[in-house]
Amino acid sequence: MHTITDKIDAITLIDDAHRVPAPPCPRSVKIELTARCNFNCSFCATGYNLRSKRDMDRNFYSRLLADLREAGVEEVGMFYLGESFLLDWLPDAVAEAKDLGIPYVFLTTNGASATPDKVQDCMEAGLDSLKFSLNYADKEQFREVAGVKGALFDRMIENLKEARQIRDEGGHDCGLFASYIQYDGVQGQRMEALLGELAPYLDEVYALPLYSQADLTSQDSAEHGWAIRAGNPG
Repeated sequence: MHTITDKIDAITLIDDAHRVPAPPCPRSVKIELTARCNFNCSFCATGYNLRSKRDMDRNFYSRLLADLREAGVEEVGMFYLGESFLLDWLPDAVAEAKDLGIPYVFLTTNGASATPDKVQDCMEAGLDSLKFSLNYADKEQFREVAGVKGALFDRMIENLKEARQIRDEGGHDCGLFASYIQYDGVQGQRMEALLGELAPYLDEVYALPLYSQADLTSQDSAEHGWAIRAGNPG
């Protein structure tokens, strides 16, 4: 049985077949359906407002998806920096990908807008994997890092737990996962309580290194004492 981390390694590690002048089409592709986000996380470049916060044109999405499938893409992630659950037609986007024969459609969310009705619609549309991004140990840290009201932390946790109930009661074949930034020392200990509370609702919980987005977050990294472990430090 392959774990979610096996899938990530398969995407991020460059296969020998791609080390040629004209590599084949990638097996897995992410599509950012919206540049909007309801968080303002200090470790993310989204808060720098370097681009307009708009949604992808639906007709363009359909053309892009068809081209990707024709080229041989097998996995489509419907997210990047934006929060996809802010998009009204997210379930339709999932359904369209599955109707085209995309074997694996996956999604990562901050959880605050992943309400039970939206999650159910996406699972019914054929979503294969839903991952919650957990980068805050408690409500106080959530307010500090995410830059939004603490009430959204409670909503995020409740939505995650509801997602498990929806999945199980509906018999949906959708993996439920959570990831968090790999912390050392005191912060790592602070995360243990939250991870312990949520682990029973998830298929797998795993840590990710803190990725740098070129030099955009370098100043914040210095101020907060973060140690960049992956990505381009600029």
